[in-house]
Amino acid sequence: MSSDRTAPAVALEIGPREFDRMRREGARHVAVDVREKWELEICQLDNTLHVPLGDLPKRVGELPKDVPVVVICRSGRRSMDATNWLRAQGYSNATNLRGGVLLWGQEIDPGMRSY
Repeated sequence: MSSDRTAPAVALEIGPREFDRMRREGARHVAVDVREKWELEICQLDNTLHVPLGDLPKRVGELPKDVPVVVICRSGRRSMDATNWLRAQGYSNATNLRGGVLLWGQEIDPGMRSY
């Protein structure tokens, strides 16, 4: 049984539309962008915590276990790796943003720069 400080398990992936709704409704969550700094200079979502994938193991303690942690990258591959790693560390609240910022741009913010 999980402790009362750990959020119940969430789906392994969340789509851009569902994530957008979550953000608009003010649902508690933390968005973590695991891309490199240079990638953020091209495009990024507001109100995200930047933790490059390579830094995740040493910064994992910055992430909460009591709210969903939505992991973001360019296409969803690195963020899925990060999501799986976080889940192996006991973060049952970690979920991958399916399609990353590429799909986000297509479905939610067509004005977002792509790369």
